[in-house]
Amino acid sequence: MFLINLLLSNEEDAMRNVHVNIDLSFQQLTDIVKQLSPSEKLKLNDVIWDEKMEVPEEHKKIVMQRIRKSKQDSGRMLDWDKAASSLKP
Repeated sequence: MFLINLLLSNEEDAMRNVHVNIDLSFQQLTDIVKQLSPSEKLKLNDVIWDEKMEVPEEHKKIVMQRIRKSKQDSGRMLDWDKAASSLKP
């Protein structure tokens, strides 16, 4: 189920939130989003990614360990073009 917030203006042009619960599957939501115009999709993307996302400390530690290892032994690193070409059939 997805919660959709709608903004409605009253007679005094003040904005108020109205919360509406609409029971949609992910596929139904995807079908609705596909009907949006390109500019509406960009606005939706901005709304979705506007949230402050916290990276878990454990993930930060893993990344820092990998950076340290790559600096200690640069020979263990692969050239991106070679690595990418090995993935292609």
